[in-house]
Amino acid sequence: MKAEHYVGGMFRSDGVEFPLVDPVDGAESGTAPEATREVVDDAVRAGRAALAGAWGAATAEERAAALRRIADGIEARFEEFVDAETGDTGKPRELASTVDIPRAIGNFRAYADLLYGRPERAYTTAVPGWSGGTGQALNYTVRRPLGVVAIISPWNLPLLLLTWKVAPALAAGNAVVAKPSEETPSTATLLASVIHEAELPPGAFNLVHGHGAGAAGEFLTGHPGVDAIAFTGESATGAAIMRNAADHVTPLSFELGGKNPAIVFADADLDAAVAGTARSSFTHSGQICLCTERVYVERPVFDEFVAALGERARALADFGPMISAAHRDKVLSYYRLAREEGATVVAGGGVPVFGDRRDSGFHVEPTVLTGLPETARTVREEIFGPVCHVAPFDTEEEALRLANDSPYGLAATVWTRDLSRAHRVAPRVETGIVWVNCWNLRDLRTPFGGVKASGIGREGGEYSLDFFSEPVNVCIQI
Repeated sequence: MKAEHYVGGMFRSDGVEFPLVDPVDGAESGTAPEATREVVDDAVRAGRAALAGAWGAATAEERAAALRRIADGIEARFEEFVDAETGDTGKPRELASTVDIPRAIGNFRAYADLLYGRPERAYTTAVPGWSGGTGQALNYTVRRPLGVVAIISPWNLPLLLLTWKVAPALAAGNAVVAKPSEETPSTATLLASVIHEAELPPGAFNLVHGHGAGAAGEFLTGHPGVDAIAFTGESATGAAIMRNAADHVTPLSFELGGKNPAIVFADADLDAAVAGTARSSFTHSGQICLCTERVYVERPVFDEFVAALGERARALADFGPMISAAHRDKVLSYYRLAREEGATVVAGGGVPVFGDRRDSGFHVEPTVLTGLPETARTVREEIFGPVCHVAPFDTEEEALRLANDSPYGLAATVWTRDLSRAHRVAPRVETGIVWVNCWNLRDLRTPFGGVKASGIGREGGEYSLDFFSEPVNVCIQI
């Protein structure tokens, strides 16, 4: 596929083209243009013009209708989006067709619906001793869009996480300049095509392709015409964006990395806990920010749990590759490091052999480790691959101490049949999301985000609409 920029309602291919690589077999699969500073400038100007024109004048009803047209457009080209998503990421087709593309459609429809359900707040204020009038004032709050917002999305869930930000940004009335990962530009280009067909005013949505540091990402996040930045990706990149945006004091919303814990108590449904942990550790080959890399199991069931999880890992067959050769090499370097640090490799730990074209791709084995101290780099650093380390604990307090001993704090899972324990433990886990006896079960209205090095702010439902709009208080003497 040939990716293109979309600026001011027009597709263009300015900039030096770079190759796209199919991670399944390492073959070149297309090209994308590297946006120059001029392309980014044009995109920001186009957004500003849209706000001064038809898009800025659009009512909430008109914006909601536009979001629904976009959702319908993605749905009409469903298989085309699945092809693009799997081509860029190598993820199993079933995953793309049951999670990524349906969730993208759902994001636009959810925010179209939310526009009609937002409460408006008003207060009557008594003013003692006020001469004239009723001695009262009416205060009410309205929300206005921030302006031109930059949206930087990652390669692991390209369309889902792009639309997770684009939908509320447009719903709130902003103009968008989006930059997807240079690894996965295809579904973003298709989205621009759908938005074009949905006849949004030119400049309401703009798309630029390219790399980050010293390129399109840096040009966009440091641009004086950008009024807010929403980013999902690794923590180090988030820190770089924060520094780049500091001169303009640009508002930020970050969903960053994680080293997510699972706590498995001895009273848990062990079969469900093993199956759930296999899912939370190995879905999309561990390349989801919510995946579990640290598993703490109460000692009486530790050996049984480890053996069962190892069997699950060895039995996995339909798993995708790492996104790139560089990322594969990073994950394999942690597999080597784990051995050097003294880990016991229960399952995996290497490169699978398929006997077909996948042997030229970027696959690594789903891996289960045990035996490392909590100070080991393998236990503390985010790997972002299909790997978890399993360690025993003896008390509830120890489990919480181990789970919370991390610079990250995005998500956690707790497995227990004890309802009181679930309610007691979950609020004490230092993460933004805690799942009990499940994983990645999402309601789009709930807050999503992390603490510590895992992010700033919350996304989802009203939380996203609040970030992408500014409250304005109006006070009227009655």
